[in-house]
Amino acid sequence: MRFFGFIAMLGALFAAPAIAKEKQAPTLAPAARVTPPPTTDLANLWLLDLSTGGRVSIWLRPDVAPLMVERVKTLTRQKFYDGLLFHRVIDGFMAQGGDPKGDGTGGSQLPDLKAEFNYLPHVRGAVAAARAEGNDTANSQFYMIFQPRLSLDNKYTVFGRVLQGMQYVDAIERGEPPANPTRILHAYIASDNPPAYTAAPPAPPVGLQAPATLPGATLPAKKPAPAQ
Repeated sequence: MRFFGFIAMLGALFAAPAIAKEKQAPTLAPAARVTPPPTTDLANLWLLDLSTGGRVSIWLRPDVAPLMVERVKTLTRQKFYDGLLFHRVIDGFMAQGGDPKGDGTGGSQLPDLKAEFNYLPHVRGAVAAARAEGNDTANSQFYMIFQPRLSLDNKYTVFGRVLQGMQYVDAIERGEPPANPTRILHAYIASDNPPAYTAAPPAPPVGLQAPATLPGATLPAKKPAPAQ
């Protein structure tokens, strides 16, 4: 009887790991990352000719934000961004533009996009989609980061990064709104064979310029994105 009891005890010992293994939660494999396009891929280089004196080359990332990248390409080819100003520019933080109203409340006629929050960080030169309070409210507005602001990570859709021309981004006129706002003269996708950068024509004399807002007028509420 003792012999059979010892055999039964051994059987229980050897069976225990198998039972424990069955009770463990299955391990989920991390989501596979899609290979980003090379930085030389002209189809994913967004060119912004700024009135601050030069061309900015932005590497688009359809591997992490395909909806926003496609939106930028569509609007760029429609000449939507040509002439738009940077309406909200905070020193040490970011420059926000892409609003046809010029006050932070507008967008394109296309529907808002679903959020595409991803692992790309808000480092210097990062380009991300501005949005309203809801996650799925990105449309045409975007911002470019002057200095790292990692507290925004996973809260906004980062869809690109400046490769060349950051000095022209740094020169964007500050203000909310700026007194003399910097404008996007032209926007292009590099694969569309754009012309070389052409400087903006000289501004008219100050006495002939129309005021930015009428005296006593109040600006509409800005989209609260991105928050500081």
